[in-house]
Amino acid sequence: MTAQIYIQPTGLSLSPQSDGGNAVRLAGGMAYAHQFAVITRDGAQITARHIVTPDSIDSVLGNLPDDLANSAREQWTALSAVHAPLQLGERTICLDQPQIMGILNVTPDSFSDGGEFLDKPEAGRAHASAMLEAGAALIDIGGESTRPGAAATWEGDELERVLPAVEYCAAMGAAISVDTRRPAVMEAALDAGAHIINDVSALRYDPRSLNMAAAQDCPVILMHAPGNQGGEGDDLHANGSYSNVVLDVFDWLRAARDRARGAGIARDHIILDPGIGFGKTLADNLALMNALPLFHALGQPLVLGVSRKRMIGALSHEAPADRRLGGSIALAMAGMNAGVQLLRVHDVPQTVQARNVWRGLRDAALTDFSMLAAEE
Repeated sequence: MTAQIYIQPTGLSLSPQSDGGNAVRLAGGMAYAHQFAVITRDGAQITARHIVTPDSIDSVLGNLPDDLANSAREQWTALSAVHAPLQLGERTICLDQPQIMGILNVTPDSFSDGGEFLDKPEAGRAHASAMLEAGAALIDIGGESTRPGAAATWEGDELERVLPAVEYCAAMGAAISVDTRRPAVMEAALDAGAHIINDVSALRYDPRSLNMAAAQDCPVILMHAPGNQGGEGDDLHANGSYSNVVLDVFDWLRAARDRARGAGIARDHIILDPGIGFGKTLADNLALMNALPLFHALGQPLVLGVSRKRMIGALSHEAPADRRLGGSIALAMAGMNAGVQLLRVHDVPQTVQARNVWRGLRDAALTDFSMLAAEE
């Protein structure tokens, strides 16, 4: 492995004026950073770490070898890149504030709500409608459980589960993502009215997925999972070994992004997800949550899926999935503070309320002129 460089925001701000204007607006959103770590590693070894601010970063980048300097400048530009809205059917989803993806599982065995909406179209329709009314920007429909130890789903069963849900959500005019790793399900769901492919295998499970997604010319969500590489087995959680989980996941997502671009998927159609909970320990998940702003340096919008996940139970006396609302909101707020654009959640009304209060605080910070430096 050759030397690699990373620019990680380490000091976040409520607004640019809170740091006298010496701050960067992350990804065109409502999160700002005034301090950054420029990290170099060679293999598994961190070889240098410099703490900089926007007005001092050039002094560090100017002393780097050309290849590292070029990579660093690309990341520095990407950190402040403004992402265009997603145009999903008749719906436009702006990415200048956090947006909520409501989860609709049509599975018998998902860890949180498996079976609740399977073979119950009226219940699923009512749930989707309630999530949209509560403020969900889009509905994420999944027909296969991806919890640890879950058996792979037969493609025919997945189609029978997913397509009716896509159809009744499309009839509501909803923006829809389909959570699947099978190209036949992707294609059928898109034909039925879905708009986004959300693939937990980052289009690696089936070799046909990349070209199919490129031909469909639709947005794709590429998630990190250490297992399930190139169709080698069904366990997404296998092979979860890291020398540095944050930097390893960053490199992996960069490769997934470049692989998708190489297959003809437009860069503005690529969305990335660090895959919290997939092949990662509690310590790994916490490290990734604390380092979320780093992933803006990849230059793509980000998805965060932490709702009701096992890490919350591990930190709260093994609370069962249906009693993890507080932890889910806490992690969602951490994502908002980090500038994540899309939050995939079960509890839409509560998360939308948290987002709206967060947005009010950010708006107030932007108009708080008491934080401006006094004129000399």
